[in-house]
Amino acid sequence: MKTLVTYMTQTGNTKKIADAIYGEIAGEKDIKAIGEISNLEGYDLVFVGFPVMQFNIPEKVSNFVKENVAGKNIAFFMTHAVPEGFEAIQSWTGSCKDIAEGGNFLGTFDCQGELAQPVVDRLLKADDPQMKAFGEMGPSTKGQPDESRIQKAKEFAKEIQAKVQ
Repeated sequence: MKTLVTYMTQTGNTKKIADAIYGEIAGEKDIKAIGEISNLEGYDLVFVGFPVMQFNIPEKVSNFVKENVAGKNIAFFMTHAVPEGFEAIQSWTGSCKDIAEGGNFLGTFDCQGELAQPVVDRLLKADDPQMKAFGEMGPSTKGQPDESRIQKAKEFAKEIQAKVQ
């Protein structure tokens, strides 16, 4: 079985999780930024990671998956600035199921990542009270994903592999 871990990252949060997942993969494997691949040919299992941006899956990731998911075993991992269990996360993970239609959707992992300071600054200046509240969460995200979240990502990788072996 050949596995691909592919990801999009802006601040390094998602790459940390990609590296953790990759480290747990048994057998033949590759890790590549999503911009480095053109299709999923030759892979039996694919992990796709991304940061949640503007409350959604980045368009680049969404389009790539929709165009290449047919017949593939696929799992997703995402980083975001909100604590796990935050209500909106359910819609983000639901979007993963939607873009994976035509493939074998195996699951989703999400964890908090550190909110980049320029984003915090922009949010704090927003007129929208909800956006300001997100900006105020900035300091609580420092150092994320932490070791406990990285360990959970490793466990996720093992669980997903067990589903296809």
